[in-house]
Amino acid sequence: MSLKLLVLGLLMEGEKHPYEVQQQVKARGMDCYMKYAKGSLYYAFDQLEKSGMIEVKEVIRETGRPDKKMYGITPKGEEQFQQLLLEELQKPMQLTNPIYAALTFASYGDPQKMDEALEINIQEVRRLAELLESIQEEKRERLSWGARAILMGAIEHLHAEMRWMERIRKEAWGR
Repeated sequence: MSLKLLVLGLLMEGEKHPYEVQQQVKARGMDCYMKYAKGSLYYAFDQLEKSGMIEVKEVIRETGRPDKKMYGITPKGEEQFQQLLLEELQKPMQLTNPIYAALTFASYGDPQKMDEALEINIQEVRRLAELLESIQEEKRERLSWGARAILMGAIEHLHAEMRWMERIRKEAWGR
């Protein structure tokens, strides 16, 4: 997901400060599938404002604190949001996985140590799947349709990943 789409999408919900966007990303678990540097979020706000897609709607002044700019989306930003949304929906899934690089050279590794490393990875993937399943169950009624679809897809991918890694362990190292 592009950072522009993220910012514009969250501003479609209402005015926000960049820090509030950062907190929303974390609270909604979007940080599980979208990585960005904190500074890049403020840079994205700056670039979107310069291009006329968002604008400062209010400046909140508090004694002893820096001014807090609340941003809102402009009509131009709403058009850009719609375009970015469709572009992202049309993108094919990217088949990247850190394990692929390691598997390329697995014939040179210590089978026992690789098996142990893969087991650690399986346990972490299982933990993440269980976490997402608990979020899906506990917050089902409060989640938007899109958030439910993301959780469903992520959980299915994680279970497939576990099955694949177990198969690697079985076929490659006879477990």
